[in-house]
Amino acid sequence: MSPDNPDPERHVDDADRPAPPPSSGAAPAESASAVPPPAAPPTGFGPGEYPAATGYPGEGPAATAYPGEYSAATAYPGEAELAPDEPRRPLRTVATVLGAVLALAVLGAPLGLLWAVLAPDTPVLKTAEGAIYAEPQPEQPIAADGWFSLLGLAFGVLAALALWFLLRRRRGPVGLLAAVLGTLAAAPVAWQVGRRVGLATFDRLLDSAPAGQAFTKPADLRAGGVDWLLGVLPVPHGNLLLPAFGAAVTYTLLAGWSRWPGLRPEPEPDPAAFSWVSAGTPAPTAAPEPPAPGAAEPPRG
Repeated sequence: MSPDNPDPERHVDDADRPAPPPSSGAAPAESASAVPPPAAPPTGFGPGEYPAATGYPGEGPAATAYPGEYSAATAYPGEAELAPDEPRRPLRTVATVLGAVLALAVLGAPLGLLWAVLAPDTPVLKTAEGAIYAEPQPEQPIAADGWFSLLGLAFGVLAALALWFLLRRRRGPVGLLAAVLGTLAAAPVAWQVGRRVGLATFDRLLDSAPAGQAFTKPADLRAGGVDWLLGVLPVPHGNLLLPAFGAAVTYTLLAGWSRWPGLRPEPEPDPAAFSWVSAGTPAPTAAPEPPAPGAAEPPRG
């Protein structure tokens, strides 16, 4: 034994080698209690599981969801009435379509009055056989068709825009159907209202005026009209279809350029609400500043 080697059984050169076990029989009492027994897992959950009371923030029921996560109770203001999963009643949808068609059909009356004001009357002469044009090839009937076509296209565009913004909850096929059917109904109404302005005066002069008297005939359509299918169903044709064409194209373009997939306004998500960084996480420390010129360098190990 020496001061450098207190253990007589171990050589000085084998300082890192563990000492051999003692030759005596029994082990010390401390060795039996050196390693504590494994603790039994708490009752109610297995390894890797956590109870609901001690889970991570945001786990568990819907009441502890992450901030900003969508639920029916935490919907944005005004989103409840525009929710995409809202059940739609068929009767309410049919009533909405019929109401829009009726409103557009009624608006066809002022459209016809405007057409009667803008379209010129055609000069005619009274003969023994009836009224004939005062000119061989008058331009007034062509102008009447052109004015009706322009006004009909504008009416269809405005009708589609109105239904797009007024029926926000019915955007899609229902709104498109209402726009097309409504403008189809408004076009014949506008035609009949416009052509009847001054028609009574023309019929009176046609019956009572002497031969050779000149008067005017109110505006009428030559490039459009209504055919009756099976004698009961009116089918418009010609420039009476232009209001429906304008409405269908405008509504389709609005749907194609919509920024929302569901065609309904959706709230903008808050970027801070979906952040995965905890509010209690400390901000990263800034990089250390370089030492000043001439400062003493720290000791190097």
